[in-house]
Amino acid sequence: MNYLIGVDLGTSGTKTVLFDQNGESLASATVEYPLYQPQNGWAEQDPADWWDAAVRTIRQVLGQSGVDPQKVAGVGISGQMHGLVMLDGEGQVLRRSILWCDGRTSQECAEITQAVGAQRLIQLSANPALTGFTGGKILWVRRHEPELYEKCRQILLPKDYVRYKLTGVYASEVSDASGTNLLDVSKRCWSQEILEKLRINRELLPPLFESCQVAGRVTDEAAALTGLAPGTPVVAGAGDNAAAAVGTGVVERGKAFTTIGTSGVVFAHADQVTIDPEGRVHTFCSAVPGAWAVMSCTLSAGGSLKWLRDNFFLQEKEAAAGMGVDPYVLMDQQASQVPIGADRLLFLPYLMGERSPLLDENSRGVFFGLSAIHTKYHMLRAVLEGVVYSQRQCLDILRKMGVVSQEMLACGGGGTSPLWRQMLADVYGCPVRTVASKEGPALGAAILAGVGAGLYPSVQEACARMIRLNPPQQPNPVDSARYEPYYQLYCTLYPALKPAFQTLAML
Repeated sequence: MNYLIGVDLGTSGTKTVLFDQNGESLASATVEYPLYQPQNGWAEQDPADWWDAAVRTIRQVLGQSGVDPQKVAGVGISGQMHGLVMLDGEGQVLRRSILWCDGRTSQECAEITQAVGAQRLIQLSANPALTGFTGGKILWVRRHEPELYEKCRQILLPKDYVRYKLTGVYASEVSDASGTNLLDVSKRCWSQEILEKLRINRELLPPLFESCQVAGRVTDEAAALTGLAPGTPVVAGAGDNAAAAVGTGVVERGKAFTTIGTSGVVFAHADQVTIDPEGRVHTFCSAVPGAWAVMSCTLSAGGSLKWLRDNFFLQEKEAAAGMGVDPYVLMDQQASQVPIGADRLLFLPYLMGERSPLLDENSRGVFFGLSAIHTKYHMLRAVLEGVVYSQRQCLDILRKMGVVSQEMLACGGGGTSPLWRQMLADVYGCPVRTVASKEGPALGAAILAGVGAGLYPSVQEACARMIRLNPPQQPNPVDSARYEPYYQLYCTLYPALKPAFQTLAML
């Protein structure tokens, strides 16, 4: 029996899972790390924390499972997208990474749009200039930290840094590079035109691979730290959502998934480049060679629920710890007692600004309709529903683009909640299924490693071998009808508040 390791580098922590070649999880480990917010709307992390977490979790799963490291056929890494990692000529990190949810680069995004041209940028990179994307972060450092920028010799994305530490090889791959505003998405290569117009040296960017290609092998030094065998193949891997697509089997036309993690994503596979001309949703290269994906990204999906938990549900956290259960389980039970619509309370989940479909980094979270009748449990229900409404807004765009089917897969932390899944089914008006494995991006990364190691001839065949689906949750027509007027009202709130958000940002 061969074994595969999937490393999922997330925003709250890194989770590593060891699988057998049939997709069965044998051991998993998670290490969390801090998020730094030096100013309102900023978000940073230390790449050293990512590497430490990867080392510790790889060593833990090997120890837990007792698997011979020589039997590990390959390692794959999925990771949070868009983060800027800058290295000097010695491969040392120059500053904390600026993350995907950081909104500081409005000026730089305007500069990118002006330099390249709004329509030309979408033609080449398939996306407008967005504050979350990497290109604006590069220009921000160049403007505000010029001495540091002059020392930079290599730019990587978060998972690429961990792979570099494992293999000593600078590399990236097309799914993650799609979120930089620097990739020619249709040609699957760095755009020389964009780089020249932005005055970014091509030599700062690493070579590109397809996600299932072997990008390097574990060095002796990394082997000593992790317990892996020297020479173990490490594939290029994928951005977190591209890896989640592989881990849920969304690797063929007509398949789609919703993931509710820190962010919220609706992701659909496409066999050809399909672009929203308004840039409200993203078109990226898929982790499947020769394929693409259309996806939305809302910035504070599960992040909104975590914010509520950490600030209003401390007693539930303590009770859950005493019971040995996840506090979200208790919160689900409480939310289920509140009626649909939360007694006329709505929540806009814009705690970090919003990307899809608003493209407004100045938007902020709102409870609308708050009255003396409402308790924290109404707020809880409103947050759950508001996150689902934000995903429905994005799904409506993808449906108009013709890239989703009549069934939806669900993954991420939110996908484990039966209550949240039923909300998705009711608000979407379609069946929602889950994968038997709860590992999502880590499983996708391991599947890519299996293809790269030669265990499977293609990503599609590997998915057929390693993924099993649970029965679907069907929408309740009565509840769907009850949600609909709240969703329609939800859609009117941002346009009404947009001028106020802009004013607030200038105070």
